Amino acid sequence: MKLQGIFPAIATPFDHKGDLYKIKVQHNVEKWNRTELSGYVVCGSTGESAFLSADEKLQLFEWVAQYAAPEKLLIAGTGAESVRESVRMTNRCAELGYKAALVLTPHYYRAIMARQETQLLFFRAVADQAKIPVMLYNFPQVCGLELAPETVAALSEHPNIIGMKDSSGNLEGTKKFLAAVKPGFQVMTGSANVLALSLAAGCSGAVLAFANAAPYSCISIWEAHRTREAEAAQDWQNRIAKAATLIASTYGIPGLKHAMDLNGYYGGIPRLPFVPVGPEAQAEIAAAFHGLKG
Repeated sequence: MKLQGIFPAIATPFDHKGDLYKIKVQHNVEKWNRTELSGYVVCGSTGESAFLSADEKLQLFEWVAQYAAPEKLLIAGTGAESVRESVRMTNRCAELGYKAALVLTPHYYRAIMARQETQLLFFRAVADQAKIPVMLYNFPQVCGLELAPETVAALSEHPNIIGMKDSSGNLEGTKKFLAAVKPGFQVMTGSANVLALSLAAGCSGAVLAFANAAPYSCISIWEAHRTREAEAAQDWQNRIAKAATLIASTYGIPGLKHAMDLNGYYGGIPRLPFVPVGPEAQAEIAAAFHGLKG
């Protein structure tokens, strides 16, 4: 399986009561279907997965599978603290037509999960039982644990672990993963801020929150990379720099949802304890996204 191109880590739409908003899931997915996005990642961290129940996640998996165009590759965020729940969610998604599972490092029992032997056991046990290929998800800003290159190298030898998403934003760290893994193991970046440089370093593609609101900008960087137009890729990278920083670190998911609203997608309200961004932030986001329409 080729993990190439741009995948939005899709945001979860909520209605005014805070419930899942089916018609807006349909609206966003059908609009993204008309782009050259490679597929969709559902119930990742951008989807506020930590705030969703297991039943809500399964509902979102079903809806996105229902509305996605046939050519779009579906990846499910199925990581849980236990092997058992990760496998259960992964195999349910396999039944729905998802082609890979993105699994975050468990972190509640941090002292134990920080051990390499425990991480190896967890991911191998999930991959052994999963009916679809597994991708590692390295996101130390969320879980407080960072996968080591030697751990990823060992896991890359497993026949059902095909790649990883590195959302650390640390380009030098990403390069270490690329150098450590076996040939054919696919490393994707999760940071729009270093998209062009990550692709140039050897990443096969990207899973990006930013692509929810400005997919064409991300696709333009990918296409410039694919056609070996490095200057064009860097030009687009410079154009999105301010907006990507606002989404990645300044305002997070509430800021992303406002940017989606500005660009014709549905962002709407986040789920508590997140709150919508205020007027000053809205103006800053609007200025940064000017010229980066959806």
